[in-house]
Amino acid sequence: MKIVIDGFGGDNSPEEIVKGCILSLEKDKDINLVITGNEVKLKNLLTEYGYDGDKIEIVDAKEIITNEESPTEAIRTKKNSSLVVAFDYLNKNEDAKGFVSAGSTGAVLTGSVLMLRRIRGINRPALCPLLPTKTGKNVLLIDCGANSDPKPLNLQQFGIMGTAFMKAVEGVANPRVGLLSNGTEDKKGNALTKEAFPLLKEANINFLGNIEAREILSGDLDVVVSDGFSGNIALKGCEGTALTMFSLIKDGIMKGGLRAKLGYMLLKPVFKGIKNSMDYNNKGGAVLLGLEKLVVKSHGSSKATSICSSILQVKQLIDSNVVDKIKGEFISVK
Repeated sequence: MKIVIDGFGGDNSPEEIVKGCILSLEKDKDINLVITGNEVKLKNLLTEYGYDGDKIEIVDAKEIITNEESPTEAIRTKKNSSLVVAFDYLNKNEDAKGFVSAGSTGAVLTGSVLMLRRIRGINRPALCPLLPTKTGKNVLLIDCGANSDPKPLNLQQFGIMGTAFMKAVEGVANPRVGLLSNGTEDKKGNALTKEAFPLLKEANINFLGNIEAREILSGDLDVVVSDGFSGNIALKGCEGTALTMFSLIKDGIMKGGLRAKLGYMLLKPVFKGIKNSMDYNNKGGAVLLGLEKLVVKSHGSSKATSICSSILQVKQLIDSNVVDKIKGEFISVK
């Protein structure tokens, strides 16, 4: 099994990418990694960190795709970039099963769609983060940014993919699926959700109907179906709310005097547990579902811990056979 890593994608590349690779190999001896990027710099870093590279293959790529570039133009013109070379490697090597990048989200999505094969029966891949809920279990948000203007059929396919994912990866026997809308009534929503609603209802999934954004983290759902535009706003809203709440709590403790500080000391393990459960560094990245190969998009500011989590996440997805499970759902649909 090989997992390909974009060595020069992200704000902290290549140093934190290499550290994350080494950390993942220390945690799982069954992984073999392929890092794309400037060969000299990558070899120097591996030597500096004291790793002999037996389980790391380096594929030279001198160019870098940045966040400021047009994703489509960059993918087409920068053939020797770490990202494009990684996709080429995935296509040409059957034993390369997955890919991790913290680089430009637009470039990763564009490259995946243009250069990797889709699963038969799926029109558009979807970007899907696993989010924590108040019950301690996870919920899959599908889509959070790959498809801003999908068609109703795409949302039906997202529901089917999300169901297969939660069965295979999270072990949920009968995943509960909701459609993100502006109200819970069946007739609520815009033209897209109103047309998608009956398609999801007739699919062979446990569709519970429309849900509002405040229900995403409730623990009452296993899959939340959305277009990429609304899903991205909902995701960023959740992240912003969590950061604001922690900031308000911290300010309240600092201004609350001795009693507040003593209370914080008593509750410190609780706060730490909540923070860890919501920290993306511990979760890995968002999975791009619908492709023959697994693609995980890590946060752009990922450090070594997050890169390691993303690599181990790909390994888990491979072990769970999620691609074949999704294929099976669409074969049965046909």
